[in-house]
Amino acid sequence: MKIAVPSTKDNHVDEHFGHCEFYNVFTISEANEIIDIQSLKSAQGCGCKSGIAQVLAAQGVSMMLAGGIGNGAINVLNAAGINVVRGCSGNTSEIINRYLAGKILDSGLSCQHHNHDANHDCSHEN
Repeated sequence: MKIAVPSTKDNHVDEHFGHCEFYNVFTISEANEIIDIQSLKSAQGCGCKSGIAQVLAAQGVSMMLAGGIGNGAINVLNAAGINVVRGCSGNTSEIINRYLAGKILDSGLSCQHHNHDANHDCSHEN
């Protein structure tokens, strides 16, 4: 299994999916242990139109643990076969381990200024 986390340069979950510096992609063993971590540089801007969903899906990512993320980005990720857990914060490796232990659940909250579909024009402030 592979899990992606929008990350800052100090390996914390970025508070906003579309503004992250890069994505940490964790490869998880059948024993639920982290066996590899790769970093992908992020194209800054609106996450739902960045093309990152297809890039992550092509690498085998099936789950994203995110901080703040809008519904448009969630829709695009889901369409690419990537499930999303919202409301994560803290060190990326610690978040992965907490998720694997069943201690991370989706917050159910999306970024309010992103409540639109995947076909919108990104005109929100960055």
